[in-house]
Amino acid sequence: MTTSTTAGGAEPALDDVTLVSRAREGDVRAYEQLVLRYQGPIYRLALRMLANRGDAEDVTQEVFLVAWRRLGQLQEDAAFVGWLYRTATNRCLNVLRGRRPQVELDAEAESPRQDVRPEQAAQVSEQLAALNSALQQLTAEQRACWLLREMHGRSYEEIGTIVGSSTTAVRGRIARARAQLAEVMKPWR
Repeated sequence: MTTSTTAGGAEPALDDVTLVSRAREGDVRAYEQLVLRYQGPIYRLALRMLANRGDAEDVTQEVFLVAWRRLGQLQEDAAFVGWLYRTATNRCLNVLRGRRPQVELDAEAESPRQDVRPEQAAQVSEQLAALNSALQQLTAEQRACWLLREMHGRSYEEIGTIVGSSTTAVRGRIARARAQLAEVMKPWR
C-alpha cells in the first residue's frame, strides 16, 4: 500500500484503491477523502466542457452522488478514477445535447497569478478568453477528448474507455481539436 503524509502530518493519506475499498464497505470518511481528492479535477473538466459554472457545479455534485450510490457496482477498485471521469464526461455530454453552450469565464479558476504585472495579466486573461471561446467551437466529443488529454493527462486508451470510443477515434478527435485550436490561437503565438 502506498501512503503519504497529509499536509498537517497527522495521519497518512491513503491511496485510491484503499479508499475505494473502504468506501464500498460503507466508510463515509473514506468516500469523503475521494470526493476531496477529485472534486476539483471533475469540476474543472465540467466547467471547461459546459462553459457554465452553475451547470458544472450541478454535474459535479451529481457525479459524486451517483458514484456513491453505485459504488457497489464497480468491478475493480482501481478503476474508480476512470469510472468517475467517464460518468462526468457522459453527464456533460448529456447537458450539451440539451442546449447550445454559452461561454462563461470562471474568473477565480482562470485568473492569472497575483504577482504578474497588470499588462501581462490582461494579456493572459485575453488568451484564456480566446481559448475558452475556441473550446466552445469544438464538437462536444472533440472537446471532451482534448480536455481529458491536455488538461487531465489521460492516456488515449483511458479516454477511449471514458467516452466509449476506439483509441483511433480518440486520436482523430484530438488531432482535429488541436488543429482547430491552433488555427484559432495563431494570433496569440
